[in-house]
Amino acid sequence: MGRQLLLTTIDTGMAGQFQAMASPCEVLIDSRDEALAWRVASTVAAEAWRIETTFSRYRDDNLVYRINNANGAPVEVDAETAQLLDFAEQAYQLSDGAFDLSSGVLRRAWKFDGSDRLPKQSHIDELLSIVGWDKLSWQPPVLQLLPGMEIDFGGIGKEYAVDRAAALVRAFTDTPVLINFGGDLFATAPPAGQPHWLVGVENIGGLQSAMIQLQRGGLATSGDARRFLMKNSKRYPHVLNPRTGWPVMDAPRSVSVAAGSCVEAGLLATLAMLNGREAEAFLAAQNVLHWIQR
Repeated sequence: MGRQLLLTTIDTGMAGQFQAMASPCEVLIDSRDEALAWRVASTVAAEAWRIETTFSRYRDDNLVYRINNANGAPVEVDAETAQLLDFAEQAYQLSDGAFDLSSGVLRRAWKFDGSDRLPKQSHIDELLSIVGWDKLSWQPPVLQLLPGMEIDFGGIGKEYAVDRAAALVRAFTDTPVLINFGGDLFATAPPAGQPHWLVGVENIGGLQSAMIQLQRGGLATSGDARRFLMKNSKRYPHVLNPRTGWPVMDAPRSVSVAAGSCVEAGLLATLAMLNGREAEAFLAAQNVLHWIQR
């Protein structure tokens, strides 16, 4: 599909659809005003593509590539990247190291393709030597990694893009809008004459989707429905503990969280997964709306 934006008429208004960040993306606009709908949809798509270009680790022409290939040299970052790094540092501290922007290198050991190929402990140990926020130096605006270390914004990128797109739309219209980037959502307001948007969340192991009522704010889901390994009838989910390099074995199959922003919802959903068997207790303590499937 590439960078194409499709605008269609639906029962409740209009919908813009496009691809970004390896996900199907959609924005629902509670209006039949085609000019307004096109402005909303093009604003949302442009911001998604901008953030993808800026923060993707799959490109060789952005700041993330420069940071990850600096070979230990310090790199000065812009204000937006600095804001995300500040958030990542806070998340690392609050989660006692469970949320770690530097843990993406563990993907070199783990291939969650449904096979039974487990990595060797020696390979995991080798990678753990370059994992850990405490191993890098962040003195804003200068970031310095150990040689071989990487940062990966994949854990917060889509949620950040959703929030940014919503903020841009709210700056020029009060029309209710629902933004959905691959299951990470933000509602600016409920549709006219309706108490909420109805959002479907895949029901793990069943045919019927769970329906969540979202009035406004962010909603994010973390789960392991499609990415896992099976070895000797044991299931290894893709949620990795960056402190051990191994999957969190007692995590729920799916966690959805509603919060004031999509970034906050996404962080809480991820941390709930990382809390494993304590996921329910963790989210109950946060006093947020949440749905857990085991």
